[in-house]
Amino acid sequence: MFSKEKLALARRRKGFTKKYLADKAGVTNRALTAFENGEYAPSDDTLAALARALAFPVKFFEGDPFEELDEDGVSFRSMKRMTAGQKHSALAAGAFAMEIDRWLSARFKLPEPDVPDLRGQTPETAAAILRREWGLGSYSIKNMVHLAEAKGIRVFSLRENAQEVDAFSLWRGGRPFIFTNQEKSNARRRFDMAHEIAHLCLHKHGAPNGIIAEKEADVFASALLMPADTVIAVAKSALTVDDLIRLKPRWLVSVAALNRRLFDLKLTSEWTYRGLSIEISQRGYRTSEPHDYPAETSRVWEKVLGSLRMSGEGPATISSALCIPQEEVEKLVWGLATIGITTSATPFSSSARRAELRLVK
Repeated sequence: MFSKEKLALARRRKGFTKKYLADKAGVTNRALTAFENGEYAPSDDTLAALARALAFPVKFFEGDPFEELDEDGVSFRSMKRMTAGQKHSALAAGAFAMEIDRWLSARFKLPEPDVPDLRGQTPETAAAILRREWGLGSYSIKNMVHLAEAKGIRVFSLRENAQEVDAFSLWRGGRPFIFTNQEKSNARRRFDMAHEIAHLCLHKHGAPNGIIAEKEADVFASALLMPADTVIAVAKSALTVDDLIRLKPRWLVSVAALNRRLFDLKLTSEWTYRGLSIEISQRGYRTSEPHDYPAETSRVWEKVLGSLRMSGEGPATISSALCIPQEEVEKLVWGLATIGITTSATPFSSSARRAELRLVK
């Protein structure tokens, strides 16, 4: 049976207006509106034309609709720079990720969520509580993706054409999800991960996407990545950009983030902070991090895809099982794992043995 919801979902994922898709598929705008409103279904030929225009398999538009994300329950890393089309496209990618996660959860044993509800705590206190509960002490966090996955957070990538789409997070069915932009520097991706963990802990189940919530998440992320005691002990004499560059590898953060943390801890004056901020911008370090760190990859996705490859399968297996384009699957894991070449698109049978995927801390 034709799914009007899936047609609208695919169109939003592509970022197409109704008029653009109608013109591309050779149908009238009125007809496309009728299809999406459920007034009547397209003919087989028309559906094939729509599928070609969207680069989706025809079978995607059949069956039950995907459960879409409610934007009120999603915490975006940045709202002010995104257009409505970019936001809807990212949310559509999230809907695909939910289906992929259900597919994986039925076949692999993944870590259970261990993310405390810290609503009501100040960001600095919440970060300290989380460090204690997760057994991090005052040590630097070597890999944010590994840490998040070990605590049952599902991590997916965003490979969007728009830099405005930074990251977002949400709770769905009792499970936390984080989506990160893989086009940014690795230092900033680590901060984005910490920022989204803040939303999951502080603003659980749909906090307002306002300036206050974003500032709270930034403070939490800074405190989580750079514990106050170690920064005070080590970085109190950092008064130049070169000092920041020398010290930042201790916490694997950006020069800008370390500069801000020193100011927030009152280790530098406002005059020093502003002067360093200006020089950081002048050196181009806002967009190109000096001495950036190696990209952080996913243990879960490496093991999942490794298991599939052992059976002669790969991303095409997931694509075939869910009837979504393989490109969409690969975008959601791009940068998190080596995708490799698939030799078979045969999905798992219902009797497939569940694989044990236990992360090593």
